[in-house]
Amino acid sequence: MQTIRGRAWVYGDNINTDVIFPGKYTYTVTERTEIAQHALEDLDPSFAANVRPGDVVVGGRNFGCGSSREQAATCLVYNGVGAVIAASFSRIFYRNALNNGLLAIACPAAVEAIQAGEEVTVDTGRHVIACAAGEFPFPPLSASVMGIVEAGGLVEYVKRKLATA
Repeated sequence: MQTIRGRAWVYGDNINTDVIFPGKYTYTVTERTEIAQHALEDLDPSFAANVRPGDVVVGGRNFGCGSSREQAATCLVYNGVGAVIAASFSRIFYRNALNNGLLAIACPAAVEAIQAGEEVTVDTGRHVIACAAGEFPFPPLSASVMGIVEAGGLVEYVKRKLATA
């Protein structure tokens, strides 16, 4: 993975897991397409119907706070979201995102600059997020983190490692 390019979906601070994937569906909705349909429905009812593969979700501070429900990450993956950029992430959401192959990047300067609906480019090779306001560097992600994301999640990453061992 070198470059992700998509439209920005911009939200604020403290976007919690109940808003990303409503808790009322946690134990009743299990199919990928159904999970995808409920992504962000209480915050942005237009999201699931209009998001396109490669689009980027942008959040403020503490993105993904709340419960540890994995569907908060998988509903974004199932919609084809290319990355989540936030000022900061809750620890559990960050790990759930990576474990499910969703690139999560903390870059407060980019979050401040990105406007809803504009095209955003994430270059993981150069460690830069680009938008209309300019380019914003982010710390390089480790080889293992990039390997997990590129494999589509932790399970596939481990399977590949075991197959080559």
